[in-house]
This record gives sequence, structure tokens and C-alpha cells, in this order.
Amino acid sequence: MLAIGIRAVTLAWLSVAGVSHAHAAEPGDACPPGKSLTARHASYDELTRRVQTWDEAYYQRGERLVDDSVYDEARRRWRQWRRCLDPDAPPPRQPTPVSARDELEHPYAQTGLDKLPDRRAIGEWLSRQPKRPLWIQPKVDGVAVTLVYREGRLQRAISRGDGEKGQDWTASVRRIDSIPEELATDEAVTLQGELYLRLADHVQARDGGASARSRVAGLLNRHELSAAEAREIGFFAWAWPDGPRTGEDRLERLAQLGFPDTASYTRSVSRLSQVEQWRDRWYHAPLPFASDGVVIKRRERPPGASWQAEPPNWSVAWKYPAARTLAVVEAIDVSVGRTGRLTPVARLEPVLLDDREVGSVSLGSVAHWKALDVRPGDQVDVALAGATIPRIERVVIPATPRAALPLPDATRYDALSCLAPSAGCREQFLARLVWLGGKQGLDMTGIGPAAWSALVDAGLVDGLLSWRTLEIDQLQSLPGVGEARARQWIEAFHAAEAKRPVRWLIALGMPPLPEAVRHSALAVPLATLRARSAADWQTFPGIGPSRSEQLVAFFHDATIDKLLATLPTEADKPHPPKTI
Repeated sequence: MLAIGIRAVTLAWLSVAGVSHAHAAEPGDACPPGKSLTARHASYDELTRRVQTWDEAYYQRGERLVDDSVYDEARRRWRQWRRCLDPDAPPPRQPTPVSARDELEHPYAQTGLDKLPDRRAIGEWLSRQPKRPLWIQPKVDGVAVTLVYREGRLQRAISRGDGEKGQDWTASVRRIDSIPEELATDEAVTLQGELYLRLADHVQARDGGASARSRVAGLLNRHELSAAEAREIGFFAWAWPDGPRTGEDRLERLAQLGFPDTASYTRSVSRLSQVEQWRDRWYHAPLPFASDGVVIKRRERPPGASWQAEPPNWSVAWKYPAARTLAVVEAIDVSVGRTGRLTPVARLEPVLLDDREVGSVSLGSVAHWKALDVRPGDQVDVALAGATIPRIERVVIPATPRAALPLPDATRYDALSCLAPSAGCREQFLARLVWLGGKQGLDMTGIGPAAWSALVDAGLVDGLLSWRTLEIDQLQSLPGVGEARARQWIEAFHAAEAKRPVRWLIALGMPPLPEAVRHSALAVPLATLRARSAADWQTFPGIGPSRSEQLVAFFHDATIDKLLATLPTEADKPHPPKTI
């Protein structure tokens, strides 16, 4: 075994993607990694510094340094670690924007939203709600603002800030034609909502966030907003803290005042299945804005005067499937394939990607692993490649302290190593057996990775062809193998004996040949194959210098030669192979 931990390739193959459709498990340890309190505090402090850097860039300069889903996961983990190390600490607040002289107080606090991770958490939240039905709306992806109308005129536009105070965006907002300068009412109206980037037929599942939030934040943080830029921005009102008490009245009055989007994208739901349906529909439907999830809320809510700058219990968000997130690397395993290729696999604390649980990610090759410099304890950016395969993009927050990077010796394994289960060879040897018995080899029905592993561990198979001498009573000695299964295996072994010579060569690991020349290249005695030089092999179309050297090495290997010598005599006769 390598120092890092090599796993059987057959097992690693099943877990390289590490994906299942189960609910995301809660992390096994709600505290920062590390055996000592000092190490745990060091990990927490590093995460704190990184989140603060991201917050300052976003809230003070309108710059987004990381993907939203990576930020959300980092923020969730930071709160969790904070509760572990300091359970009595007050709830954290978002940073207040720069330019204190421009700060304005919100007439009613902007509450924010708790973001629940999966359908189970949403179902539990629904079960606690006293009244049904509820409302569901797209979670419009933009920047939050408070609009203050007094005597029918727009008096103030205030950025969210920390929920209690924000920047004065009035001058810029007055230029946005989707926001009325005057309302057909003399009553006081305070609206909270989202300034969003207007998009034509935006499909979130297809187009992603389109940097919509960053674009709007950047525009609003400029000193002047041009008319063309202002036309890019729309407004979605999601709260009216001093509006009508009943939800239906609020929707109707909002439309009358010139804010029709709210009613157009509000639906009534009472069951989890309905929430799921609308979430999936809006995720795949063309919308005029980017959205990063759905918001489920009670139609009736407490008076705005009681709101606080923290998530309430009457409204939550369920984000769309994340295409990327932040994950903690628990360990690095290295699998050895049949040809000696080393594949490092990062084992992760489970996270959700595209509503699937991801527990491990292939790092591709040792060279790629070295370039990424991923180590246990690192927090990494994990994304879906081609919407299906998880991959690690980069290390976002290095572990503190970082473990050494014990790279394995890639020269120890090659296409002809581990032809027997010697020390350090179990994984590659098992991979060879799985290949030998697979469809591309001898096609042994009913004998897969678990069977070969049991045979090797019991000492019944100590060579690539030693299974040929096994008897039924030996197989029945294995745990869980009865007479019927033992007979099935014996029949599969016997059926393999009748395979054509070329199948045996492929099963033993002969380097692949182009289909067009396989017949002509192999329709000769074994002695001829052994005698061919690299130059001889290159006379066949499609066989270059590298492949020809591999073929020479295969047919000149002493162990392979001994194995071929034990095959039925037909294998040494010229016989045109069948197409396979």
C-alpha cells in the first residue's frame, strides 16, 4: 500500500465520481478539522479571513470574488464552526458598506433568508408552518434595495447594507425606468425587492447566473448611471412591510402601483411536491431574470415594525441545484489501474451538486494532482464538468497547517507490473483479473470484482490463470458461496477455455491493436509474435513507435511467456481470429 492509501481499482472505479441521489448528509463533525483546539481555531480563523475578504469586495466594491454557491457553502460552514467554537456568540451580520457618510437607515429592517439545503429540510420547514397554503416565488438573483415612497413620490432608495442601514442609491435608482418616480397614492409605501439584470429568455439550468448579480452591483456602485445602463435593470418587489395585511391585497395593490412582476411570479403551494414542481419548472423555464432558487413564504407575516436584520421563521429559500460548491477534503486515496496508471481520488465531506451527493472526486493523474496541490483538510471549489462529472477546480482555502504532499512513486507501476499478487500489488492484480474476466476479455458470466477479490483474499487465485485448476469444493469453502454459485463459476471458467486465441491475448493485457489490422497482425503462431521487432510491428497501419515498443515488451515478458505456454495448444496455431 502507498503511504497515502491505495484502494482497489475496482472499488475506486465505483466511487471516482462519488455521486448518488441521496440527500446530502450532515457533516459528521460540525467543528473545524484538527485534533487540537489550536488547529481547529486556526482553520476557523483562516475561513473567517477568507469570508471577510469576499464580503468586503462584494458589499463595498460590488466585486464578486467567488461563485455564489461557493460563498454560500463557505458562509454556512463558517456559521457552523462558529457555533462549535463559540456557541454563545450572537448571530453574525453582513458587513456595512463603505462610505459611512452615505448611509441611510431602512424604515423596516431587511430580514434576509435562511437557505435550506434539500427537500428533507424544506419538508420539515413546511410541517412547522401554522397556515396553508403558502406562497412560492423565484428567488431573483440581483441586489436588494429598499424603495421609500412618501406622498406618492420616490424619496429614497437604500441598498441592503447590513439590513438596518445601507448606501444611498437614490440618484441611480431614479434613472431606472422600471421603477416609478411617482405612485398613484398619497399613502406611505415602503417596498423591499431585488434590482435585477434584464435578460431575454434566460434559462437558469442552461445559462447559469450569467454574472447578473455582479453586473447590477457594479452598475449601482458607480457614481453615475447612464440611461442605457439604467434600462438594463428591472425591479422585483418581494416585500411590502407597511402594505395591506392580507397577501392577496398586497399582490393586487402592487400591480396597480406599477409593480406587476410580483403577482406574475407568485404561486400558491401547500405540499412539498408542489414546491418541487415549481422549483423544477422555474429552473428550466425562460424567465426575464437570473434566479438562484425559490422562496417559500407565508402569505401573512408579522407587522414590518417587528422585523429584524436576520432570517425570519416565516420565509426560507431553496436554492437551485448547485453546479459548484465548497467542499472539505478528508483524505486522498490513490488507485492503481490495470495498466499501472495511478489515479488519485479526493475523498470529500459529502456535498450536494445538482441535487446529488458527491463524496469523492477523481484528480485525474498524479501530475494533475501535483499541479492542483490538493491536500487533506483543504477546502476546494468543486464543479460539475459537462453537468455530470464532478471535478476540483482549485484550492480555495488551504488547510491550516497543511499536511505534506506525499506523492506516490509513479515509476513503480506499469503495463507489465503486478502480474501476480505480490507485496503492494493487490490493487493492480485485481484490476487485471477484472479485465481478464470482463466482456472485453474471456467474458466470464457472474464473476465480477467481488468474486475475484474473494478468490484472491482466500489464496485460491495467486496468478492470472490459476483459477483454471480450481475445483467446486474449493469455491464452496468461500463465505457466502453455495453449491449453485460454485457450479456457476466453474462453468464460466470452463467456458473461457474455448475462447479464441486472440481473446486470451487481450485478456492477459496485450496492448490494443487497430481493429483494421487485428486479423492480419495476429493470424500467426505465437512464435512469430514473439519474434517480431518494433520495426516489424510498425509495418502494420495504425501502429506507431510507442505501441510497437509496448507490443515487443508484452511478448518478451517472462511472466507473460510462461502464462501463454500454459494455454491450450490451439493458441499456438495459426488461426484467423473472429471479430470481437
